[in-house]
Amino acid sequence: MTITLAQIHRFPVKGLAGERLAATTLTAGQALPFDRRYALAMGGGGGVDLSGQSWILYRQLYALSSEERLAQLGLEFDEASETVVITRAGKPVARGKPGEALGRSLLDQFFAAFLKGSPRGAPRMVAGQATAAGTIAFTDSDPPNVSLLNLASVADLERVARAPVDPRRFRANFWLEGLPAWAEMDWIGRELTLGGARLKVTEPIERCSATAVNLETAERDLNIPRILQAGYGHLCQGVYATVVEGGRVAEGDELKLV
Repeated sequence: MTITLAQIHRFPVKGLAGERLAATTLTAGQALPFDRRYALAMGGGGGVDLSGQSWILYRQLYALSSEERLAQLGLEFDEASETVVITRAGKPVARGKPGEALGRSLLDQFFAAFLKGSPRGAPRMVAGQATAAGTIAFTDSDPPNVSLLNLASVADLERVARAPVDPRRFRANFWLEGLPAWAEMDWIGRELTLGGARLKVTEPIERCSATAVNLETAERDLNIPRILQAGYGHLCQGVYATVVEGGRVAEGDELKLV
C-alpha cells in the first residue's frame, strides 16, 4: 500500500478561503509556513492581546463557525510581500499587508463593512508575532500543528451522509490518498515521514459547526458533526501532527509510517 500526498493547502487568514500549494518547506515545531498567520479578532472587550502569548483560543476569533458569510470571500496571498487580497465573485475588493498598521487598517475597514451588524463586534485583523516558541499561528490547538485528511474517510462519510462532501470543508493542510478509510485514527502517537519532513501524529480532530458551511453557497446545508456522531459515534475527521524534523514536502510525495 502506497500512501501519497494528493494536495497541500494553507489558510493565511484563519476563517477565510485557503490556497493550494504545489510544495512547501516545514520547520520543526511550527505550523505550515504562513498557515493561519493572520486572523480576525472579535470586537468588544478590548479585543485580543497577543503579548507574550504563543496561542490564542479560537473562540476569540471570527471563523466560519460564527460567520458563514466569510465563505463568500476568496483570498490571494503574496508570500514575498505578505500582502492579502480579498476577492468576491472572483474580483478584488480589498488589499493590505496585515503585518503593517496601514494594511491592517485597510482590511479592518473592509471587514467592518462586510460583517456589519454582527453581534460579535467590529472585526480587527491581528497578525501572529514572533515569540520564544516561534511565530504565532492561529491554529485550533497548542502547540502549532499541521493537519492530515484521509480522502478515503471523506468518501466514507459521503456514504453515510448520502450526499457529496467537499474535502475543503475540513480545512486540512495535507490531503492523503491510498490508505483505507479511517486508518489515520490508528496513527495517534506514531511518527511518519512525508517528503523530507518527519511528523508525529498527536490527536484526532473534532469537527465543529464550521464544517456545515457550503463553501460555494455560504449556506449551512450539511450538519457534519451530527452526521459523524450518528454514523460513527464520534466527531472526528482527520488528525493533527507536529513537525518533528523539517523538510520540503510536495504533492505526490509518499507518506511512510515509522
